[in-house]
Amino acid sequence: MPREQTVSVEQVREAQELFKNGMDLHQEKKFKEAIELFKSCASVNPEDASHLGELTKKLKSGSYKLDQESIAYMGCSAVHLNSLVAELTEEEKEEVPIEQSLLEAFNSWH
Repeated sequence: MPREQTVSVEQVREAQELFKNGMDLHQEKKFKEAIELFKSCASVNPEDASHLGELTKKLKSGSYKLDQESIAYMGCSAVHLNSLVAELTEEEKEEVPIEQSLLEAFNSWH
């Protein structure tokens, strides 16, 4: 499903900041707060607006611990952020200082 709008530098910056803050909260074991930020990250210009709802339904139907749910949303938002970055032009990518640790993680997925 195509995005409703072209990915912008501002959207990548916003998603990256949400993801980074979510990671910090997850590491502090503030899982509920981290989940909210990961959901917000995944909601920035999504390819499929129903995907996040489907993930939420699947997680609610299982018996997952809060830290496991946080990891699931973290993965979803990481993949989403990676897809946003991938849609930027090379010039636009230069405008967004992508966290080096995120770049290394994304590159290891290919």
